[in-house]
Amino acid sequence: MSVSMTGSGEIATPVESSKSAMTWGPIFGGAAAAIGVTLILLLLGSGVGLTMVSPWSGQSSSLGTVGVTAAIWLVIVQWLSSGLGGYITGRLRTKWAAVHTDEVFFRDTAHGFISWALATIFVAGFLASSLTSLAGAGAQAVGSAATAAGTAASSTASAADLPTAYFTDALLRPEQARAGATSDDDAATAEVSRILLNGAAAGQIPDDDKAYLATIVSARTGLSEADARTRVDTVLKRIDDAKVAAQKAADEARKAASTTALLGALSLLIGAFIAAAAAAFGGSQRDEEEDLIVTSRI
Repeated sequence: MSVSMTGSGEIATPVESSKSAMTWGPIFGGAAAAIGVTLILLLLGSGVGLTMVSPWSGQSSSLGTVGVTAAIWLVIVQWLSSGLGGYITGRLRTKWAAVHTDEVFFRDTAHGFISWALATIFVAGFLASSLTSLAGAGAQAVGSAATAAGTAASSTASAADLPTAYFTDALLRPEQARAGATSDDDAATAEVSRILLNGAAAGQIPDDDKAYLATIVSARTGLSEADARTRVDTVLKRIDDAKVAAQKAADEARKAASTTALLGALSLLIGAFIAAAAAAFGGSQRDEEEDLIVTSRI
């Protein structure tokens, strides 16, 4: 604290308030209002979002559309809830006496920002707990799929030995493949599966494997070599199409998640700014009019 002396010898001491510049009551009030509005709007958005998703093929919106719509809705939620919470924070605080106008503006914006931060932390915790409960419910689905996973474990184990098994089959392929395919159905089916798995792992099936597959198909189905080769090419094309479709779906999901994350971060920044600005606006309206007390001189 600095002390100065006037020309008449008097000591001038700066005025310091004994109260804190932070008023928690309006901050908690604005945060509570923002939380309530956020939860209402999130439930409304969830209801609208569920109408965009359908278990029937061709009736649901794409992942990109759903992700962008959700991100835009988050921005709207931040605008409305942050604006209301910040405004309430500014209007509810008491008037600061003997405080410079710039300091009042700073305090109002700081109160609005803190109110927004509290509301955001609470909503984030609520969403995290909701996601945790959903994950717990999904654990039952995982448990029910354990049997299928156990069945697939043997396939995974055999896939681990796939290179050796595949090359062993290539070394021991009989000269008369047609006779071997018709005499042992299980062995032929297993060998065809290993050839397809190896082709999926390598990205393509060699021409000699295609010719061998056509021979086995011809022996098992009675088709001619040409028709069997056509059937093999058709099936392989379907496998490639399914792979491309899966990669496309994964890429769309990645883009949707990236867009949602970026717009979500932008919405939070916008919400913080709007909360601070709304608090400053509410505070200025709070200080526009003064109630004066008139006392008589004695």
